Amino acid sequence: MSCLPAVGAVVAAPALLGAAGFTSAGIAAGSCAAGMMSSAAASNGGGVAAGSVVAVLQSAGAAGLSATAGAAVGWLVSFIS
Repeated sequence: MSCLPAVGAVVAAPALLGAAGFTSAGIAAGSCAAGMMSSAAASNGGGVAAGSVVAVLQSAGAAGLSATAGAAVGWLVSFIS
């Protein structure tokens, strides 16, 4: 079993987060991230729950990623991209 896909996910995660709209400046207007945030807020009474997928992805997009977080976000982003 090759580890290449996992390594690729870690390397690609920051770019995928940015492309989805999870940026260091916040969620980009009109992006996939904005749609996810809108849906999460609508289903949660107007706010985005701490620890939710949207919150975790935005935190990763804003703060950068450790190797472990990069692997986890890379795996998660592969399902929403």
